[in-house]
Amino acid sequence: MLVAVLVADLLFPDAASLKDKRRRLSGLTGRIRAGFPVSVAEVGFQDLWQRGRIGVALVTTDARLAQSMLDRISDVVGRDGEVELAGRRIEFLAIEGDDS
Repeated sequence: MLVAVLVADLLFPDAASLKDKRRRLSGLTGRIRAGFPVSVAEVGFQDLWQRGRIGVALVTTDARLAQSMLDRISDVVGRDGEVELAGRRIEFLAIEGDDS
C-alpha cells in the first residue's frame, strides 16, 4: 500500500483579508475534492493573507496512478485564476501490511 502526498505552496496575490483568502481556498479545495478521490486540507500559513499551503493525500497500490493524479491536481491548482502555485512536492510512503 502507498500513501501519496502532495504539498502545494500557494499565493493569493489579490487577497484583501484572511476571510477573502479562506473563501478562495475553500473554493479551490472544494473543486479538488469534487474532481478527485483524495483528502485535502489547509496545512500551513493559516494566519497569512496572501500565502497558503494545502496537503492532498491518497491511498493506492499503484505509484504511477498516484503520481499522475497528483500531477493533474497540481495542474488544476496552477490554472486556478484566484491562486498561484508557488511550489509543490510529492512524497510517497510505502506501508507494509499483513495481507491476511
